[in-house]
Amino acid sequence: MKKLLFLSLLSFSFCLAQKEKRKLVWEENFSGKQLDESAWNFELGNGCPNNCGWGNNEKQLYTNKNHELKEGHLVIRIEKEADHYTSTRITTAGKKEFQYGRMEARAKIPSGKGIWPAYWMLGSNIGKVGWPKCGEIDILEYVGREPDMVYTSLHTQDSHGNTINSKKTAFPSIEEGFHIYAIEWTKDKIEFFVDDQSVYTFAPELKNENTWPFDQPFFFIVNVAVGGNFGGHEVDDRIFPQEYLIDYIRVYQ
Repeated sequence: MKKLLFLSLLSFSFCLAQKEKRKLVWEENFSGKQLDESAWNFELGNGCPNNCGWGNNEKQLYTNKNHELKEGHLVIRIEKEADHYTSTRITTAGKKEFQYGRMEARAKIPSGKGIWPAYWMLGSNIGKVGWPKCGEIDILEYVGREPDMVYTSLHTQDSHGNTINSKKTAFPSIEEGFHIYAIEWTKDKIEFFVDDQSVYTFAPELKNENTWPFDQPFFFIVNVAVGGNFGGHEVDDRIFPQEYLIDYIRVYQ
């Protein structure tokens, strides 16, 4: 127990030291009355015709009405409609894109079988090279069919989009209250943190466009999916409505 406490304190001290070395270059506190569309884009519908089911056979339709800014939080509502589910998906593509640094969000996740909240990033060249060659950084993924677990993952062309470069970490009661999800991203590695606890590091020896597309700007995505290949095709309709709360997003460089 003493050893675990020591390691936790050491990790926290390291993260604090890293933050102090860097400058806060962007933060989104969701303090206004409506989403700042100079920073955020809405992605709408079910992904059709080009990417139906958003590439994962997901069940939700994204709208620009399933969210609100309330008490300094972005609140995404996930609802069961008569014959479909509704949610929100927003991105900073073309507006706020970053290369290297510490990216963190403080969030409270929804829960229940079929729910799939995420805080993640895609390479800014996705329109030119496609996915997964553009690269993907999943800072937070949670699937309600696996309570108390947090996924942190990367996707590259080398992994063919499969979840190979990934770690699933147990955090009892992660569904309760707010937690901080972050990465420390340099030219050499990407390290993932949950509440300043290091959970996974990706640092391939061979770095090329197929193994390391993380040498370019990336943009943020915040969304909640329902069902799908990863979220699970069985959805418990009794859990709805659900809410995903984001307190802030910050970038230090």
